[in-house]
Amino acid sequence: MSSGDDRSTDGWLRRLWRTLRFRLAVWNALVVVLTAGVTLLGLRQGVQWALLHEMDQILIEDVHEIALALEETRPDDFGALIDDLERKALGHKHHGWFVELRTAKGDVVWSSIDAPVDPLSAVPVRELTPRSTQNFRLVQRTVPVGPRQVSVIRVGARLELMQADMARVDQMVFIAAGGVLLLAPLCGYWLASRAARAVGEIIQTASRLRPTHLDERLPVRGTGDELDQLAETVNGLLDRIAAYLQQRRDFVANSAHELRTPLAAIRSSVEVALSGGRSPEEYEDLLVDIIDQSGTLETLVNQLLLLSETEVDQLRKQGEPVAFDDVVTKAVEMFRGVAESRHIDITLSRCDDVNLVGNRTHLRQVVNNLVDNAVKYTLEGGHVDVELVHLDCKQAARLTVRDTGIGISVDDLQHVFERFFRADRSRSREHGITGTGLGLCICQAVAVAHGGTITCESQLDEGTCVTVTLPLKSAGTKDQPGHTASMPGRLTGTTVS
Repeated sequence: MSSGDDRSTDGWLRRLWRTLRFRLAVWNALVVVLTAGVTLLGLRQGVQWALLHEMDQILIEDVHEIALALEETRPDDFGALIDDLERKALGHKHHGWFVELRTAKGDVVWSSIDAPVDPLSAVPVRELTPRSTQNFRLVQRTVPVGPRQVSVIRVGARLELMQADMARVDQMVFIAAGGVLLLAPLCGYWLASRAARAVGEIIQTASRLRPTHLDERLPVRGTGDELDQLAETVNGLLDRIAAYLQQRRDFVANSAHELRTPLAAIRSSVEVALSGGRSPEEYEDLLVDIIDQSGTLETLVNQLLLLSETEVDQLRKQGEPVAFDDVVTKAVEMFRGVAESRHIDITLSRCDDVNLVGNRTHLRQVVNNLVDNAVKYTLEGGHVDVELVHLDCKQAARLTVRDTGIGISVDDLQHVFERFFRADRSRSREHGITGTGLGLCICQAVAVAHGGTITCESQLDEGTCVTVTLPLKSAGTKDQPGHTASMPGRLTGTTVS
């Protein structure tokens, strides 16, 4: 039974020791006890030193006074000096004060009534240096040979009074130490409770958080201590997680909406075809519509897959040497036919030799998206210019695509990199322009994943200029500050003018 109780007690103590409150209480109590102990010990030693110092000063003054009197005393007046010393010894009897007059050989010429019985000649005492021996404190001075061959003066006092004072000090120290030992655990527990209370509030708040309920935040007391810093850091993380989850919900909703349109069109065409009674030409038109809608659906799905790759950081793991100038040249040539069919002048005004490390497919997607947008949003007779510049000073490449198209309003410009955003859809429909609203978002994600930036400047009815800057070195070897796509779809590492 006792062994079971012992195991239960050990288990309880181990569980108690695991709690932060108990450990803090123990450490706080130890700190208080050690601090108080050192303080009390230092106080006791200080009092003892002060008492000894005061006694030494009195003895030194007395020995100087006697030496001066001895020098001024004539041999016939030696008896009067002895009487004065005897009276002084009697007056200070309660202090145990005494005096001895010795010859140079150590023979006692005269000693006061309270002088120690034991001979003190064997006690080595330096000149004017207080020395403790047995229960006495002594000071010695050598003077020129005076009456009766006196050349050594010793003045001393018993230590009983000082020892009695120190006994009272020790008693007070012991009482104070006992009080500290009693109060230290309480003080330690109080301090630990104050510190653990904030931790408990953080734990309670964190336990209420759910993936679908991230509205609560950890309490910040405003003290600026480490717990406040922890709470602010966790709150910042919760803000980013909440924003990311909201973005994911919006992304899923927008994706479903965008996928529903081509699927509904395909379903409608199939239902019409199944209803029968159509000519071969009409069936052919329906199949063409289905192919067009399937192409739109395929494009949208591919774009969504590309965005998902940027989210899981796949682009950083697929770096390869890329002749970026060749990618740009081929993209311009690919869209030249479309531009000429709409009487749009497309030029490659500058194309420096640029070799960088990245994902060729995704970099080509960026160039194609930008040139496609420029041609798509430029009216007949307009102009599209593409420029690729090698920036030696920054070890980077800058791709600029300018057009003289319909432009983007100031209100819409700040949203152009958001998923599924389409600027002024009425104007786009007016000019027969369609799209998924993912092109610039993909460009941004790819640029950021490669450690680069993307900017967009535009004037309504005057045109748009999109600039992509990419580092020449690999973006997959090391994250660059300010270039990490920590929240896909946000303007992290990009600027929009």
